[in-house]
Amino acid sequence: MPTFERPKPVGVAVASLSKTFNGKVALNDVSLTIDPGSFVVLLGPSGSGKTTMLRCVAGIERPTSGTIDINGTRVAGPKTFVNPEKRGVAMVFQDYALWPHLTVRRNIAFPLTNSERSKEVRHGRVEGLLERVGIAHLADRYPNELSGGEQQRVALARALAADVGLILFDEPLSNLDADRREQLRLEIATLTREAGATAIYITHDQSEAFALADYVGVLNKGSLIQFDTPEIVYRRPVNCFVTRFTGISGEFAVASVHDRTDEYVEVSLPFAPSHHVRARANDNGDRLESLKLFVRSSGVALNGETHDQGVGGEVVDVAFTGRGYEHVVSVGEGATLTKIFSTRRFERAAHVKVSFDPSECFVMNAREEEE
Repeated sequence: MPTFERPKPVGVAVASLSKTFNGKVALNDVSLTIDPGSFVVLLGPSGSGKTTMLRCVAGIERPTSGTIDINGTRVAGPKTFVNPEKRGVAMVFQDYALWPHLTVRRNIAFPLTNSERSKEVRHGRVEGLLERVGIAHLADRYPNELSGGEQQRVALARALAADVGLILFDEPLSNLDADRREQLRLEIATLTREAGATAIYITHDQSEAFALADYVGVLNKGSLIQFDTPEIVYRRPVNCFVTRFTGISGEFAVASVHDRTDEYVEVSLPFAPSHHVRARANDNGDRLESLKLFVRSSGVALNGETHDQGVGGEVVDVAFTGRGYEHVVSVGEGATLTKIFSTRRFERAAHVKVSFDPSECFVMNAREEEE
């Protein structure tokens, strides 16, 4: 069967990128470099700037200032703006954006309309993608005859058919139910990497981001807060926002500091002054009243009340998750820990002990939230 040559992945360089809408800042001096062939996920809440960033790279939005280079070519900057169709970019939209009057086969073939390749090669490419994405049996149907997951597969196949080195994903799984999301997430990761393309993918779901990404960029209020591997973003968050947005079980004011090294600090909490919690130090030695302890759910162990270590608490709620149980535990004075996993079920109102893994706890300077 005739096949296409594998496209060469491209690099993306963004420098001092800003975008305002009617005086409101959507992007604020964002810079990052994306290596060819990497899968980058931009993670952030609604209004963080991630969609604007993607649309600027695609050429749908024109930046207010700053530059964008794709594969070493300037596509946006002072007196420079390359239109979307000339950037060598494919995009998978949240709402699929399929042509309603075209069949599945013709939707996938659409990016090849003006290709210089022979009809036989184009046909082979489309038929191969229909098989690879698992929708060959739907080839002659129209978009309104497909489920959401099937439409998103068509959109993915169409992006791959474009034979480009950069694919942009605009929250493609947000309209799907949990089962289809998980399955299609795996297919997106596998097929994009098989295609040899660079990917920029945006989401507000941290578990989705960590599962997909080679690198994660966390945005908030138009600024890029941290850009690194998923492991470093999770284990070495740079501030309170990144820590909180990437998933915590609880956060507490620090009552006192007892010991400190370059990497760890030992603190006590208002509801347990005699119990010392060891945590990663990311507080820069700031004043006590600005310090908070953040605890990952993966850093909390739950034991019976007779256990010889830990902070005493009471189970407020318990939920069966299939692989075990998630608990909500009150540890005193209105302080609560959530999503504490255990293969053992602790009933509501049970008295328990919770202990903390220092590598999954962080003492942070909360002063940034006052500014």
